[in-house]
Amino acid sequence: MPVATANQTIGPYWHLIEDPTWADLTRFGAQGETIVLTGTVTDGGGNTVADAAIEIWQSSPPTSDSFPAFGRCRTDAAGAFRFTTLKPNPVAGLGNARQAPHVAISIFARGLLVALTTRLYFQHEPLNETDPVLALIEDAARRDTLIARKTADKSWHLDIRLQGDNETVFMEF
Repeated sequence: MPVATANQTIGPYWHLIEDPTWADLTRFGAQGETIVLTGTVTDGGGNTVADAAIEIWQSSPPTSDSFPAFGRCRTDAAGAFRFTTLKPNPVAGLGNARQAPHVAISIFARGLLVALTTRLYFQHEPLNETDPVLALIEDAARRDTLIARKTADKSWHLDIRLQGDNETVFMEF
C-alpha cells in the first residue's frame, strides 16, 4: 500500500502553522521596511480554502540571525493568510538582468499531491516591466495574478486562485 511521502504532505511540520510567530519574519528583531502581506486562497469554484498552509521565502533581504527569510502560516476560516516581513529589494537575474522585488510562495492543501509554487510581485515596481520571470507570461491578465495591490500604508494583498477563471500563475521548478 502506498504511503504519502514528505513531498505529498506537510507531514511532521503541520504543527508549525499553528504557531502564529512563524508568520512574522521580523520576530527576531529584523531591521528594514516592515510590510504586511495578506491574501485569500480560493478553489476553482470560488470557495475559500480554510485549511491550507502558505509558506513564503525571500532572497532579499538575505537570511540572517534577525531575519529568517522564511515564514509559514495557515489560512483561517475565511481562507485568509497574513505575514509580516521586510520589503524585498531587486535581486540579480541571469546576466545583467535584475529581478523585480518579489516573494516566493508555496501552497499546501488537501487534494494537492505536490505544493503549488508562485510569486508575489508589488504593484507599480518599475522592474516588473523587465523582470525575466514575469516576461515569460505573455498574457497581461495572467501576469496580473502575481501582482499584489497596496491596500494601506505598508500593506499588500494578493489573492490566490487554485484553478478556474483568473487562476493564479503557478511555476514548476
